[in-house]
Amino acid sequence: MSVADVKSTAEHKMQKSLEALKLDLAKIRTGRAHVGLLDHVQVDYYGSLVPVNTVANITLLDPRTLGVQPWEKGMASKVEKAIRDSDLGLNPASQGDLIRVPMPALTEERRRDLIKVVKHECENTRVAIRNLRRDANATLKDLVKNKECSEDDERRAQDDIQKLTDKHVAEVDKQFAQKETELMAI
Repeated sequence: MSVADVKSTAEHKMQKSLEALKLDLAKIRTGRAHVGLLDHVQVDYYGSLVPVNTVANITLLDPRTLGVQPWEKGMASKVEKAIRDSDLGLNPASQGDLIRVPMPALTEERRRDLIKVVKHECENTRVAIRNLRRDANATLKDLVKNKECSEDDERRAQDDIQKLTDKHVAEVDKQFAQKETELMAI
């Protein structure tokens, strides 16, 4: 493995962490319904936990209501319970085979709770990025120890990796500020 490989691997993994954060932030609702909202809700399906979208069809009934249609009749109550028990603060209601999931208006308190969730997700991503920096630096030290690169190359590479880390952490901060503004807008 070369110094360039270490840097490109670190950058690739940091980018993946950012993409994961963007997906997680997209799931945090802002008062509007979207079908990806229930992606991380897990339902008990014959003894194993699976995402709701694998046992039911999720559609947008109107801008503030989701429709969830389980493919098996017996799953409706389990899907409804999984949605109710999730951390999304939703109250689904069954209408025959269809489960209607209305999006309640966000209260000031709920907005603050969601901002805490966003802050937590962003902090986890920052930690992940810093861990990637630590791993890359450890790999560089191993390269020097095995005499595969010089100490000067290692120092330059560590500086580059630190710049990558700073850039990605700044992007996380930007994502947080954007989501916070979005949540506080009425």
